[in-house]
Amino acid sequence: MGVMTRWLDPDEQRTWRAFLTASRALMDALDRELQRDAGMPHAYYEILVRLSEAPDRRLRMSELAELTGSSRSRLSHAAARLEASGWIRREDCPTDRRGQIAVLTDTGFATLAAAAPGHVEGVRRHLFDALSPAQVDQLRRISETLADHLTDSGPN
Repeated sequence: MGVMTRWLDPDEQRTWRAFLTASRALMDALDRELQRDAGMPHAYYEILVRLSEAPDRRLRMSELAELTGSSRSRLSHAAARLEASGWIRREDCPTDRRGQIAVLTDTGFATLAAAAPGHVEGVRRHLFDALSPAQVDQLRRISETLADHLTDSGPN
């Protein structure tokens, strides 16, 4: 009386495997390049970017975890490493004794500014240069649909 498994048909199987392979290969390449050129994994780069875009370059840790799609414990570990590098500092939240705020330091901002051109070039080379404008549009629309579907903000 179990639920019927909805197996993938051959086209869906090919699509799934291609998506998985492409996603992993892209993120691995970007991660390797950031590690080599800036001494940080992509996850740390994304934290610095989010802080750089926030008002006064500061965000509550809980909000930063949400924005980066990270668990609080993983973000806490990353923040400790970023703090040890002098790229961020953590402050207690004045309105919530348990809360903490991550602040991008000037050193962190300079590190991000130095890493950004090479990273953007990597994204362009590995992703956009391989696609036509129509494919870029399709990829954006597909990605937005998936993001809405998979996050709390979208339909369940």
